[in-house]
Amino acid sequence: MKKIIIATLLSLTASAWAQAPANVEVKDAWVRATVAQQKATGAFMQLTAQADTRVVQASSPIAGVVEIHEMAMDKDVMKMRAVPALALPAGKTVELKPGGYHVMLMDLKGPVKAGDVVPVTLVLEGKDGQRSTLEVKATARPLGSSPAGGMTHGAHKH
Repeated sequence: MKKIIIATLLSLTASAWAQAPANVEVKDAWVRATVAQQKATGAFMQLTAQADTRVVQASSPIAGVVEIHEMAMDKDVMKMRAVPALALPAGKTVELKPGGYHVMLMDLKGPVKAGDVVPVTLVLEGKDGQRSTLEVKATARPLGSSPAGGMTHGAHKH
C-alpha cells in the first residue's frame, strides 16, 4: 500500500512539473459585426507566444462551427481554407487579420452587433504536446471598420 501511495504522489508531482504551453499574449481582439441573416463572421487579433506554440482548435458559444482559416491569393483567385493548426513562433507576433489568417465563426446562433463582446476559446499546444486554453474576449466592430479593408465573410460560402 505504501508503494502505491508513493507511486501516485510521484506521478502527480511529475505531471505538475510538465511544462504547459507557453504564455500567449493577445492584443486588439475583435470580431466583425454581422447583418441580418448573416451566418458567418471572422475574429481577428494579434498573438505573441513566449515559446513555440500552436493554436490547434477554437470554439465560441455564439457559433456552431469555429475554425482557424487562411485566406490567400492563388493566381487571381482569393481562396479561404481551414488549417489544422496555426504556428506561433516564440517571440514573434502572428497577426490574424482580414485577408490572412483568422478565426472563422460559422453557423452563428444570432446576429453579432457592434459593441458586443464575443468570447472565443483558443486551444494551445506546446512543443511537448501539452494543451491549455486561452479565453479571448473580442469586441464586435461595425462592418467596414477593418483597418486593412479586408473582405467581409457574409456572402462567403463554406
